[in-house]
Amino acid sequence: MLSQHRGKRKPSGGRYRSHLSKKLHNLGRLPTLTKIGVHKLRILRVRGCNQKVRVLVAEYANVLNQKDKTYRKSKIKTVTENTANRHYVRRNIITMGSVVETELGKARITSRPGQDGTVNAVLL
Repeated sequence: MLSQHRGKRKPSGGRYRSHLSKKLHNLGRLPTLTKIGVHKLRILRVRGCNQKVRVLVAEYANVLNQKDKTYRKSKIKTVTENTANRHYVRRNIITMGSVVETELGKARITSRPGQDGTVNAVLL
């Protein structure tokens, strides 16, 4: 289990005597690396009995055309650039800020697919 809690060791190498057990609010998770393919979701239960929808695989994006202020559903072809990690381009991983090639043209992703459950983009 990934934890966002302080480690068991001090910088000197000595041990902290823990008076706390593992708590749910210290839970950490691996990042969702959203890929291109047939649409696939995962619903997580998060703190406060809420739900978080994660897009594991995305096929379409909601693309905004800023000239006529309309949204269109467009098929994603490939990832052309990604500021989060340059190796994500080769692996076709979609994150917020990445530029994807769609049927309408190049678009920048504005949503967080691993958190929001949708892939929204703005036409460049």
